[in-house]
Amino acid sequence: MFAASKFANRKIAVFGLARSGLALIDALVAGGAEVLAWDDNAASVARGRENGLPIADLTSTDFAQLDALVLSPGVPLTHPAPHWAVAKATAGGVEVIGDTEVFMRQIAGSGARTVCITGTNGKSTTTALAGHVLRSAGYAAHIGGNIGKAVFLLPPPDEKTVYVLELSSYQIDLMPGLKPDVGILMNLTPDHLDRHGTMANYAAVKARMFARQDSGDTAVISIDDAWCREIAAQVTAPKLVAMSVETALDNGVSAADGVICRDGRSIVDLAGIINLRGRHNWQNACAAYAAARAIGADDAAIARGMQSFPGLAHRMEVIGRRGNVVFINDSKATNADAAGHALAAFERVYWIAGGRAKFGGIEQLAPLFKHIAGAYLIGEAARDFASTLGDKVPVYMCDTIDKAVARAGDDASRDDADEVAVMLSPACASFDQFADFEIRGDAFRAAVMGLAGVRETTGEIA
Repeated sequence: MFAASKFANRKIAVFGLARSGLALIDALVAGGAEVLAWDDNAASVARGRENGLPIADLTSTDFAQLDALVLSPGVPLTHPAPHWAVAKATAGGVEVIGDTEVFMRQIAGSGARTVCITGTNGKSTTTALAGHVLRSAGYAAHIGGNIGKAVFLLPPPDEKTVYVLELSSYQIDLMPGLKPDVGILMNLTPDHLDRHGTMANYAAVKARMFARQDSGDTAVISIDDAWCREIAAQVTAPKLVAMSVETALDNGVSAADGVICRDGRSIVDLAGIINLRGRHNWQNACAAYAAARAIGADDAAIARGMQSFPGLAHRMEVIGRRGNVVFINDSKATNADAAGHALAAFERVYWIAGGRAKFGGIEQLAPLFKHIAGAYLIGEAARDFASTLGDKVPVYMCDTIDKAVARAGDDASRDDADEVAVMLSPACASFDQFADFEIRGDAFRAAVMGLAGVRETTGEIA
């Protein structure tokens, strides 16, 4: 933890006592701010009091006396309606920001550089890959934000530091001063519309990544979907690096055939890198390559870093093998677009899907149904998914992950194809049965490891 000294002698309300909020409170207090901490969760407030946090009931606080409200990114800012704390701040003329905004203000002028990554899918893998590549190339790169550590738990800044941050739309919405040295937009598909209202609003928030950049900064933007192309067309100040895995680019970074090319020149062949398998990982690799180049790494160092990338848990993670069957934990695939990337990476998939459905269901996956040898459905979305799959795919209503793993594993064991996958790639949020996607992925792992004859392969990435 390092101190948020630029907020010294200011009165700051912090709403939200989860991981990032707790780190922020420590940083603000250490920096000399007067902090008023609160949460809607009574148990969190009680724990905060027990741990000596500066708890203050914001429901009865005069917000006009505050200098800022720092809001947890999970708390509604605008949709479906502003949280009561936001309404009070607005009425009192108090700015509403997030911990990542406090962080950006604190590191300004330190010489540290930032690589900020956003998008609907792929941002976690890209963040981890970019950080790994930069570290392997000799840079003091530190990963945090929406992945891994809260930003104020990262090492303090200096002129050698590169912060590689995953930023969600929720976080960007609370970052009016966002100005990354390298900003990356991976892709945009419908997601979080309950929070942003419309797809246009969602895209507009993501576009703020580049709004304050100037000619010394770099914007890396995919041009493979219409929303991103429109944002790229509006970028004028920073250096724009177009990115595509659909089309070979003469000017930009592309990997249409699995080979990263820069301005038409081949740089890194991804074919032999098992942990960057699939077109979605080609996009992740293109973005990480563009980021590392913008920071100053050379092509050879980037290639070495990609070859040694260990991957991420719950993202196309091979957790076990049994004969020709590979068991893959892709619990992070919380929407149809992410699940589609996983399905496309294998010819025959025994697919475990379901949970709490998001906008659009799985209709968009119809072209990939030919890859599905069987669908083993769980959770709230099971019936709707079964209706969409119809008679195009064998469907088994399993309700829970352990039942789905047992049935899918048994069926896959009788498949004589060279390679088949039993894959948890839910295309849904986890909240009907699990607190988060990580707990869901751990349940899948436990069920797989309970099958006879499975060899654990933790850390190997498909």
